[in-house]
Amino acid sequence: MKKVVLVGSAVLLLANGVVKSSPSLGKAEAACRPNEPGPALLIYAKGLKDRKGLLRAELYPPNDKDFLSDDNILLNEGKTFRRVDLNVPNSGDPVLCMRVPSAGRYSLSLLHDRDRNLKFGVFSDGIGFSGNPKLTRSKPKAVSAMITAGAGITRINITMNYLSGFSMKPVNKR
Repeated sequence: MKKVVLVGSAVLLLANGVVKSSPSLGKAEAACRPNEPGPALLIYAKGLKDRKGLLRAELYPPNDKDFLSDDNILLNEGKTFRRVDLNVPNSGDPVLCMRVPSAGRYSLSLLHDRDRNLKFGVFSDGIGFSGNPKLTRSKPKAVSAMITAGAGITRINITMNYLSGFSMKPVNKR
């Protein structure tokens, strides 16, 4: 009986052409499979401030209009959006695996959501982007956060940045 209700809801959703908001948007498409052949990204998070919270990687089209746009809008317009979450492990560099629609160019963000509220808090959370651009008071351009995914597994290191004084920068560990 529950399956019929869920299928019926999905049919209504498709008929209306609107994707409803949910923290799980983009996750099913992004989840890597065992022995993933690609195209996929292996995202290595470098320079974490601490071991609290979760990491959230999000994949966007490689243009300024769509980069960091609302996931509902992107999906409703049929544009690329993927999301992968990972609880921060107790040790080592965390690695997230994300399937991409095809080989090609994308823009990628990585959030260290220290309080697990599923949104960026400038005073508490960390942020990083493919390309590791120097961060200013505004969001980076999509081209500075661009990654080119190959047909197989593409590995990328992203350095996390946290608020320090009046700017976002990597943690200086001595």
